[in-house]
Parts: sequence; C-alpha cells; structure tokens
Amino acid sequence: MSRQIINPDSLVKPIGFAHGVRAGAFVYLGGQTAMDAEGRIVPGGIVEQFVQAFSNVLTTLAAAGGEPSDLVDVTIYLTDVDDYQRNGREIGRRWRELAGTEYPAMAGIGVTRLWQPEALIEIQGVAHVSGSQES
Repeated sequence: MSRQIINPDSLVKPIGFAHGVRAGAFVYLGGQTAMDAEGRIVPGGIVEQFVQAFSNVLTTLAAAGGEPSDLVDVTIYLTDVDDYQRNGREIGRRWRELAGTEYPAMAGIGVTRLWQPEALIEIQGVAHVSGSQES
C-alpha cells in the first residue's frame, strides 16, 4: 500500500507531525486547531475556532484528493463542552455550509486543554477517498 504525506502549503508548516497521511484510499487527517497560516489561533469564540479548525481539516482533505462527503469519522476535542453545546445550532449551520449534510461518524470529547493554550477546539478525522491509489 502506498503512503503519502499531505502538508498543504496554505496551512502552517508542520514540525514533527503531518497535517495528513494518505494510505491507499484512506486519508488520516491530523488534529487541527483554529490556527491560521501564520501559526496564530484565530480570535473569537468557539464558532470562529470551529470554522477555522474544520476548514484546516477540509484543506488537508482536498490536498489529498478528497471532498467533505469522503469523511467517514470525525473526532472533536473541546475544552468547554457546554460552550460548544450552547453554540450548537450555529456550529451545525457552519458545518453544513462547509461540508453539506453527509455526516460521518462523530465523537465530541471534553479535554482539560489543547496544545495551544488559547485553542478551544481540535478536530481530526478519517476519510475514504476513491481514486487512482490502492484501496
């Protein structure tokens, strides 16, 4: 099976990790916080951070030849589950704008902190992408 590292130029340059790894038809999308291209966490609250983090995931997926409907599993790590739930309708609306309504299996997990202290959310996923690579 082939293995390809996916590090889109539009995301911050990774050091000691990969934004994604394509192994055959599967794309493993590394955890993305709300980091912009300059390496800063975007200002605002959970909704703004969700949009940036999920956009980073989708950017990596696109660089691997995939699209949002290829997502099969998404895990969302949250420093404040209650805040996420309070903003759930808006986050759901933003998800649909970015990825449509073909939802993958998902989990939301409360954590005490993330790598960057100002990060409120981290999103990772797995996608199955059809194409020329091995299945």
